[in-house]
Amino acid sequence: MFEGIAPGSRLRWEDATVPKTAPESKIIDRPYVPLQKRPLPAGRPRKWYISHNRRLKAMRLTIALLDSGIHLPSQATNERIRRTAELIDIRPPSDTTCRLVRTLMRYSR
Repeated sequence: MFEGIAPGSRLRWEDATVPKTAPESKIIDRPYVPLQKRPLPAGRPRKWYISHNRRLKAMRLTIALLDSGIHLPSQATNERIRRTAELIDIRPPSDTTCRLVRTLMRYSR
């Protein structure tokens, strides 16, 4: 199990080799710049584009809610989600999108 250590001898903390688990933090010296948008692939049914854009909107809203300290789906009412959308300059979401936001919050753990 431990090579080079005699059986029955006591281990000291200095003897154990512990791998470094977290990488060193880097200082971010530039402001956040979002990725450049690419056009969506052509030829898909309209329903696909609607659901894709709804998922993107729900992800943006979920991130904004989590950043503002709302971590539980029960805290994210439709009104609160719509107020958050107004704060981050997104059009008010539908009831379906609000439900998707709560679902994303539920599965983000």
